[in-house]
Amino acid sequence: MKAAVVTFPGSNCDRDLAVALAGAGFDVARVWHKDSTLPDGVDLVALPGGFSFGDYLRCGAIAARSPISAAIRHHAGRGGHVLGICNGFQVLTEMGLLPGALMRNAALKFVCRTVTLRVATTRSAFTAAYTAQQQIKLPVAHHDGNFTIAPDGLARLSGEDRIAFAYGDNPNGSMGDVAGILSENRRVLGMMPHPERATDPALGSTDGRGLFAALMGGMALA
Repeated sequence: MKAAVVTFPGSNCDRDLAVALAGAGFDVARVWHKDSTLPDGVDLVALPGGFSFGDYLRCGAIAARSPISAAIRHHAGRGGHVLGICNGFQVLTEMGLLPGALMRNAALKFVCRTVTLRVATTRSAFTAAYTAQQQIKLPVAHHDGNFTIAPDGLARLSGEDRIAFAYGDNPNGSMGDVAGILSENRRVLGMMPHPERATDPALGSTDGRGLFAALMGGMALA
């Protein structure tokens, strides 16, 4: 399985994400935001955390209009898998690949700590290695992670079982305690917590391994 990790000016988790994917068995290619095409044979496109373009305008707004964005949309449109973590989640909402928006944290402060998450669904290639309602611990590090959506949109996400992860202790005020959501075809995931920072005992948790292991196994069967 082949994964492409996209780097924007201001990305700071791209190497961590590439290492986590490689550790799960992916052949990882690195892609620059000014590239106009993805490498041949890519199965997964991964958008890392950071502060793309300094978070000017809105978080992820400029990155969503980078030359590579058209190729990412095409990949998603043909049923390819896409993972956006933290700033990557913000980019995916700005690209229109996921609904809602990531707003300023409710306390108006940057949050950087480990949080408890509930695996809200196992019906995706991203979450299939976990058990339903399993509690896991992953770190967060963001200033604009407050997931916001119209009430009917939140009801639709819940009704369609598209909430992938929910906060046990909501650090940012996200509606419905949402920490991660899936696209309608369940092949695009955006999440604020960082699974790539929880794949080694030296990091304090290995709970993020399940996501990458699930992707490696689930995508092979898709």
